[in-house]
Amino acid sequence: MLKLGCVVMAAGNARRFGDNKLAARLEGRSLIRRTLEAVPPETFDTVAVVTQYEEILKLAGEFGFTAVRNIHPDHGISRTIALGLTALGDCDGAMFLVSDQPLLRRESVAALARFWRERPDKLAALAHGGVRGNPCVFPARFFPELLALTEDHGGNTVIRRHEEDLRLLEVPEAELTDVDTPQALAKLKEEMA
Repeated sequence: MLKLGCVVMAAGNARRFGDNKLAARLEGRSLIRRTLEAVPPETFDTVAVVTQYEEILKLAGEFGFTAVRNIHPDHGISRTIALGLTALGDCDGAMFLVSDQPLLRRESVAALARFWRERPDKLAALAHGGVRGNPCVFPARFFPELLALTEDHGGNTVIRRHEEDLRLLEVPEAELTDVDTPQALAKLKEEMA
């Protein structure tokens, strides 16, 4: 069986949001809790939650996930990627989840893992209408490129170099909605009311 790891990226400073947006609540649950609930642990060999926040490190432990402290979130997303990949250890692939997609469903995360396992040499991502979103799965052959990223260059940089290797799995648009600002969160709450 192919070993698939998962990196939950929860280390950013959320400058556009104003404060720790992952603590913001939607229907009584924080964005980070909603993200961790969307991770089916039985699908992954290891789940690493990379964060600068003490409360998220504790929450990761409650879920039985590996908590990884990022003491330099100012070094950009590349640092989170490197810390997460290192924490996964030896894997055939790594799924990267962002923490601000509060409507992402556990079933879709599991479906993406199955979709990747059909063609484990390829990149795989959730999409809507043919437009790529998150999460994304990277086969191990791309790990050196991910580890070579610097500053705020993330997985997009690697995917853009290898578009011909990308497979997309369609999901409802709402699941890919991310919350970058208080206004976006307010709009989402309104739509869900």
